[in-house]
Amino acid sequence: MDVTEKVRLVTRDPTEEVVTEEELVSLFNTNDHPKHYIGLEISGFLHLGSLILTGYKINDFIRAGVRCTVFLADWHTYINNKLGGDWDKIRMVSKYYADAFRLFCPGVEIIEGSGLYEARKGYWMDLVRFSKNMSLDRTMRSLTIMGRSGDRDKIDLGQLFYPPMQAVDIHSLDLDIMHAGMDQRKIHMLVREIFPKLKWKVPVAVHHHILAGLGEPQAAPDADSQIVSSKMSKSKSSSGIFIHDTDEEIESKFRKAWCPEGVVDKNPILEIFRYVVFHELEKISIERPEKFGGNVAYASYGELEADFAARKLHPSDLKLAAARYVSDIIRPVREKLVLSDDLRDAIKGTT
Repeated sequence: MDVTEKVRLVTRDPTEEVVTEEELVSLFNTNDHPKHYIGLEISGFLHLGSLILTGYKINDFIRAGVRCTVFLADWHTYINNKLGGDWDKIRMVSKYYADAFRLFCPGVEIIEGSGLYEARKGYWMDLVRFSKNMSLDRTMRSLTIMGRSGDRDKIDLGQLFYPPMQAVDIHSLDLDIMHAGMDQRKIHMLVREIFPKLKWKVPVAVHHHILAGLGEPQAAPDADSQIVSSKMSKSKSSSGIFIHDTDEEIESKFRKAWCPEGVVDKNPILEIFRYVVFHELEKISIERPEKFGGNVAYASYGELEADFAARKLHPSDLKLAAARYVSDIIRPVREKLVLSDDLRDAIKGTT
């Protein structure tokens, strides 16, 4: 595969940004199999955004010859008070995440944070060295990466370790490409600023789109807050499509989804077609009664969006088609990734 095709795979949807594309081209020109990572906090049930969209992007990297790693950030999970800070639950749910990504992204390597820290003796020295280059104010502003505000009265001291640890993970794994959702952009920009001061290798940053929940978008004071407030969340079951939802549950959620006629901006159903359905399919079909024009096919997302914007396609028809395609995507995962009662109980009621 030539470099042009590798770059196309990495930069295609759901990728929103590469910092920088010139560096990515140079990397592929000098390294046939660069090393990648995406770090994930371990919390609730996996959903359409956290496994499917993320997994599709990982698979793009794998097709481009990249050596991909999913880093299960168990210590970050504990720091961020997820799963009640219960290490037994964190370990149990970590295995569930590992099984899911091995199933959906064949060939991916799984590394846990606790294993990395035990194996790398110099990790804590590197953490202090990095932290010496990071102001307290910058650390507070970076807390949006963990879904927290910068309000000093609402955080504990341990949570201040989260951003620098995430950065030092990237150095410790000796990465060529650091990959995350757009909500993690701040830490990657911090890496690119501070690593050269320490003479550490600076990876290319790739940021993918954060899939929105099915509810109406909420107003937010800034871009970071907008991403956090609108994204599909494990803690908002009614607005998220989870990989363990039945076909009937998926259809019910889509029927209730926010999808005003003719509205394209921040439309969660159109997002799912763009970033999930059309990622894998070159052509889709929307089923409609003959009296409403009959079935209609689309060979690109742009065609679908244009018809919806022109009100040639009704929201109800769009929703039912989305439910059908998403069910087809999720069903094989749901059937193979069976939840035990203990695992389901460990996740339920936690954030």
